[in-house]
Amino acid sequence: MPVQYKDYYEILGVPRSAGDAEIKKAFRKLAREHHPDVAKDKKRAEEKFKEINEAYEVLSDPAKRKKYDELGANWKSGADFHPPPGWEGFSRGQGFRGRGAGGQEFEFHFGGTGFSDFFEQLFGSRMRGGGFGSRGGFAEEEELAERGRDIEGDIMVTLEEALRGSVRAVNVRRPVGRSIKTETYQVRIPPGVTEGQKLRVAGRGEAGSSGGEAGDLYLRVRLAKHPDFEVEDHDLIYESELAPWEAVLGAEISVPTPDGRVNIKIPPGTQSGQKLRVRGRGLPTRGGARGDLFVVTRIEVPAKVSDPERKLWEQLGRESRFNPRG
Repeated sequence: MPVQYKDYYEILGVPRSAGDAEIKKAFRKLAREHHPDVAKDKKRAEEKFKEINEAYEVLSDPAKRKKYDELGANWKSGADFHPPPGWEGFSRGQGFRGRGAGGQEFEFHFGGTGFSDFFEQLFGSRMRGGGFGSRGGFAEEEELAERGRDIEGDIMVTLEEALRGSVRAVNVRRPVGRSIKTETYQVRIPPGVTEGQKLRVAGRGEAGSSGGEAGDLYLRVRLAKHPDFEVEDHDLIYESELAPWEAVLGAEISVPTPDGRVNIKIPPGTQSGQKLRVRGRGLPTRGGARGDLFVVTRIEVPAKVSDPERKLWEQLGRESRFNPRG
């Protein structure tokens, strides 16, 4: 079944030769522009935000980007796409396909997960466990009841959902008899979910055989990238720029948190790359506590200065005894 090709470089507005820093900068700019919290048309912004996140999910991961680049540069965005020869092992090898009534092959397709069919076909769902085709040499009359295989997919979870929890409608296209049916499940995303955590929907995997119970559906959490924060377990990382005099003399600055902005003190003599902890402003833990927010400082210097400013810097250079190489 063809899906629409996604040009992730076009989505982020970067050339295929773009480096990691350029890709990250483009993502942050677009993510801030289309974040549902700030956009007027929230529904449209939410779809665009998911598309930007999917592109960054692939292009910021060296392994995924390498696989994606192997498709070549000649595809057009929106064109019908079938994985080229050699990709069968990458998608089917993960068990994307199964068998329905009469032995015909089918695919599980997910909806409402935040990822496109294109992403799912290349990087997404899989099956695991025993299931069909694993009975070895049993004759047909000797078949025993066998549990259906579990199926897995990815679900994009925003930072806001990880903070407060949510309920999402996820649909799965699956065979029922000789037809294809779309079933929709309400999936609870608890507060404090972490990257890679699996959400289980019991009994919604592949159907069992000979009266065996169905497998389960597992959705792997992929935390949506945020323009301001990096996530480390339940902690958040925010990078804040400082002027040289703020680092030397100390200052009070405003920084964002998931609950709104707060003021923090920059101690005198703060170094570039130093981490300042803001307790309890991270993501929830299973015990009900909160992780922390770490503000990582980065000292910026002005690219251009006025004549009066230059004179002050020159005076500082003459009078200061500081030697960074001493």
